[in-house]
Amino acid sequence: MSASELAARVRAVLDVDEEAFRQRAAEEAAELKRELREGTFDNTEAIVGLELELYAVDSRTGSLRRVPRNLLELIGFEKELGLHNAEMQTSPQPLNEHGLAAQERELKANLAPALERTERESIRLVSDGLWTVPPTGETATDYLCDCVEESGVRIATNMTDAARYHAMANTDYPTGMRIEAPHVSLSAETVMPESLITSIQPHYQIRHAPDLPEYFAYALRVAGPLLALGVNSPFFPPDLYDDADDAEIVADAWMEHRIGVFEDALNPADGEQPDKVRFPRDVDSVETAVDRVLADPTIVPVDVERGGRFDDEFAHFRHKHGSYWRWVRPVFDAPTRSSANARIEFRPLPSQPTVHDAVSFEAVFAGLMETLPAVEHPVRTLDWERARENFYAAARKGLDAELTWITTDGAETSETDRIYGELFEAAREGLEGRGLSTKQARRYIRPLRERADRRMTPARWKHDHVAAAVDDRTPLAEAIWAMQSTYLDRQRETLLDGSFADWL
Repeated sequence: MSASELAARVRAVLDVDEEAFRQRAAEEAAELKRELREGTFDNTEAIVGLELELYAVDSRTGSLRRVPRNLLELIGFEKELGLHNAEMQTSPQPLNEHGLAAQERELKANLAPALERTERESIRLVSDGLWTVPPTGETATDYLCDCVEESGVRIATNMTDAARYHAMANTDYPTGMRIEAPHVSLSAETVMPESLITSIQPHYQIRHAPDLPEYFAYALRVAGPLLALGVNSPFFPPDLYDDADDAEIVADAWMEHRIGVFEDALNPADGEQPDKVRFPRDVDSVETAVDRVLADPTIVPVDVERGGRFDDEFAHFRHKHGSYWRWVRPVFDAPTRSSANARIEFRPLPSQPTVHDAVSFEAVFAGLMETLPAVEHPVRTLDWERARENFYAAARKGLDAELTWITTDGAETSETDRIYGELFEAAREGLEGRGLSTKQARRYIRPLRERADRRMTPARWKHDHVAAAVDDRTPLAEAIWAMQSTYLDRQRETLLDGSFADWL
């Protein structure tokens, strides 16, 4: 698509009547709440699903690569924000031994031929939290900030051709389009800085939609501990750092910079409007969850064409939900009336070193959602403010963070072994309650238990490699790139048939 064609599409999006869009979304939200009350979104069993984002690198040098659009379509992956991004989603499956096994098989079945096909183009797909090696001959700053103006429309050079992404840089909404992190400060004219990061997103479908608030509350309270286990992005591309001492940059690194990147890139920079990317508050009813999506500011309203899906009756509301960026969020999905469902999308986790690690998080999260509400676990009484503090502490320090948990006997603890002992036991009980044997449940839990027992996450593994190199007087850029090369080598050996625990 030419720049002029894309600019015309962006202008068409910007010409949408915002008030008319808002009115249609409100009408649809009222209808959605009616359907929720009538039980349309209730189900007979729990269902799980998973989204997996990757980025592409040159298979010989490890530098970032743009993926040709025809190649992306050929391997059956979906576009994401940047030209280097690719995304795949699993088909929803029942939460049982066969469903989880099917999730893992589907990921491997799609990823294996994709890896083989992209390798012919000297491209490799990488599962990682944040890329650090820019394209050959370019700086990360240039790649993230390069844009052109076409007929008064600002277009990011390295962004996919979806008009809604480009429109975000051309509205009056004060999107941040920046990064502010320890020793990093970047300002762009588009939302491309968000393309630094990749994630996995487990989904858990609730049987009885009105029960969503209870599940949502527990999801918020396990967000910090699960994020602490999953951290995987302690470093930026080296050219983004300021002139601070290398050792100081290493010492001040957060274990999960993805959290800050997403918030800085998309939240309003003026501080006068509420953040769109944030740790959400508890909800007191499923209707409240709908109302919050409806009340969230719309950056880019569109004239939505209704298709043949049942939830196309809520098309404008669904569009609003697409920019309702909360770290845990409710989803109301309905390809058909019979498959209509309410679920929780768990968004804090970065992409993981291997497929099995990703599915382990999916299984553990689902197991927790099975057990904690069923036994009315006391962690539900943990103050929301403390749950939020846990979340951001985990982003900064990973497993070194001092987290607060309420134990099964109602006592408050910050003891890491006690927290994860209870968390994994609850996950095991939940999985066994869905028909998995103890051995099968432990297969999913073990990779994460190894991290907790060894106090070793992917981010800590990266940090230790870079810190040791810098201590030996290796320049920071060389240390980060050497670590990244080792990460790629280890992932090549284990992505489909191993786990991060095999690296230790």
